[in-house]
Formats: sequence, C-alpha cells, structure tokens
Amino acid sequence: MQGQRVMVTGGAGFIGSELVRQLAALGAEVLVVDNLTNGSAENLRDVECRLEVRDIRSEGLKALVQDVDIIYHLACLGVRHSIHSPLENHQVNAEATLQLLIAAKDGAVGRFVYVSSSEVYGTAQYGPMTENHPTFPLTVYGASKLAGECYSRAFWETYGYPTVMVRPFNSYGPRSHHEGDSGEVIPKFLLRLQVGKELIIFGDGKQTRDFTHVSDTARGILLAGQCDQAVGQTMNIGSGHEVSINELADLAKDVTGKPEAKVSHVDSRPGDVLRLYADSSKAYEMLGFRARMSFKQGLTELLAWYASQERTPEQMLADEVEKNWELSKH
Repeated sequence: MQGQRVMVTGGAGFIGSELVRQLAALGAEVLVVDNLTNGSAENLRDVECRLEVRDIRSEGLKALVQDVDIIYHLACLGVRHSIHSPLENHQVNAEATLQLLIAAKDGAVGRFVYVSSSEVYGTAQYGPMTENHPTFPLTVYGASKLAGECYSRAFWETYGYPTVMVRPFNSYGPRSHHEGDSGEVIPKFLLRLQVGKELIIFGDGKQTRDFTHVSDTARGILLAGQCDQAVGQTMNIGSGHEVSINELADLAKDVTGKPEAKVSHVDSRPGDVLRLYADSSKAYEMLGFRARMSFKQGLTELLAWYASQERTPEQMLADEVEKNWELSKH
C-alpha cells in the first residue's frame, strides 16, 4: 500500500477509522470522505489522512476520485435508522453507491471495494453461513446494502470494472457506537454495567451474532483491496464464533466485575435477525484472513479503552437511546 492513493468513504466512522489507521500505517495516502453524521473528526485526530467533509450523495465526488487508486466504500446509514427513515437509508446506501460506482469507473479508479453487511442474509437458515447462503434481508438497511452489493457485482460482470464485495459480521471495539440510532449492544452493555444500570435485552436473548473485533474486520477489508484474485468475488469477514446475547451479557458482567448486575428482557426489536454465524474460509483461502482477537480479550481491551477516554461512562450514556429505532430523523 506504500504510496497508494486510497479513498475511504465513511472513514471517520467506527470501522472506517480503524481501516484508515491500518492503511496509513502501511504508507497509503488516505482521503477520507465523510459527512460526520455517524462519524467524527475526533476518530481521526491521531491519524495522518485528509478529511473531506462531504455527503456521499454529493456531485463533487466525481472530482475527488480522479487521482485515486482504490476506493473502500463504507459510508452508509444503519439498521435502526432504516426503520424510522427507510427512504433516506435507501438513498444513501443504494443510490449513492451506484453514483459512486459510475464516478469510479469513469475516473479509472483501479479498484472498488464495497463493504456490505451480514444483514443481507437475514436470519441464518444454517450455520456457519457461507457466501452461498440465501440472501433474505429483514430490514430496508439489509435490502439497501444488498442492492449496493449487487450494483458493485454488476459493474464487474457488465463492464469488467474491478470490484470486490465483502460482508462483515458484527464488529465491536474502540470507537464503536453506543449513541443514537447507531448504538449497538456491546458498547451499551459495557457502559451500563460501569454505572450500575441494568442490561436491556430485546427478546429472549437466544439470538446469536458473530462478534468480530474491529481490528480484524478492518484488516479483512483492507486485504480484499490488495488481492487480484478477489476481484469479482464476495467474501464473509467474521470471527467464526457464535455468541448469544444472553451469553454476551454474562461475559460482559464477568469482564466488568459486575456479576450481580440485573438483566431485563423486553419486547423484541422490529426486523431483528435471530442468528448470524460466519464461515470465513473463503477469505482465509483467498486473502489469508483469519480473526486474531479472542472475544473475551476484545471486551477487556474495549473496557480499558473506555477508561482512557475523557468522557465518563455517565456522560457517554447521556447519548444513549434505548429504543433507537423509534428516533425520527428530526
């Protein structure tokens, strides 16, 4: 990656900022495009990169891609956002992806890595899930990410434009979202435990996820842009371990030293996927990718990261919304 000119859309976000760190460490010249709706310039304060604050739907992107060697496209709006604002979610995740693909092809960008989501699968029909598992998204987010994935694949099949499609499973780690409609279960659990609040589990807690540390997720995404054999391919990026939300609650209580913490089960979330469990053997065979961070170690390190932050857990939880799919865009 030394000297490569790389654009990362959504690069000020959770996974994006970790990818930018890894690219910069390899000597890439990184241009981050982010409107800072979900991302933050603070996430990039210790990284050598250029930040262009711009909406991914902006016409100005055509000029930005002219001298770019690789695009890693992560910019999107999330699962819970799609429940309260489905049209905007589609516009950002699907339509803007098509516009960026056109600009990248016309601008002769050497490669386009589309970062999709395990949500395109819906609930697992079998596990672990290979890339040939049926796609049956349960939310507009999952559907819009699948649309963007299909557009990216079509550009390879129709025009011979080199695209790669990756499907990360549930990531966690430093700079993960606890706030607003981007808030996720692991940061919520760890923060709530630190201030003595009960853990809220939506549904019976038997739903499972393949939790993958963000350093592993970003490394898999990065490798996908370096491998010629990956062009035109779709690959899962996951840990290969299945954890229920009930098990997560117990482990979170363990690493925080709060075994007595209360857990409340409430009504299920709308459109909630019940099982996700990755088979990432294709990424291993093609990219040499394998997750390195154990789950307990990752949770412990995330807890230490929170302790190093200027904002206290109490201050962070002021931004938390319990039923974050009920937020309106206003």
